[in-house]
Amino acid sequence: MNSTMNENGHFEIPKNMRSMAEAGVEQARKAFERFISGAQAANESLSERTATMGAGAKDVSAMAFSYAEKNVQASLDYAQSLLQAKDLSEVMRLHREYVQSQMRALTEQAGELGHVVSRTAMDATKPKT
Repeated sequence: MNSTMNENGHFEIPKNMRSMAEAGVEQARKAFERFISGAQAANESLSERTATMGAGAKDVSAMAFSYAEKNVQASLDYAQSLLQAKDLSEVMRLHREYVQSQMRALTEQAGELGHVVSRTAMDATKPKT
């Protein structure tokens, strides 16, 4: 990729390349939104048909789906922000913030998912009355 330095010595992505990249990110965002809509519809349809699936398993599935959606959205937002970066130090700052944010989110998500899975397992072992 050809990059240039502006008169202030800041890194710049050429406008035509930035426009192409922005269009690509927007296209990816729209494709992801269509995918999510289709996946949600399929998940709802499957949930309606699987009366034997326990509430806990449905919770785990819904939670994992929600986390995946949030994580992909965060990645798309990160890609968009990189396109607006004015110099390498801003790119590095954005990357650091993104990684820190994702690590916090993944830690929180793993903890929440772990609680739901544990609760589901405990419920599954309880005798039916």
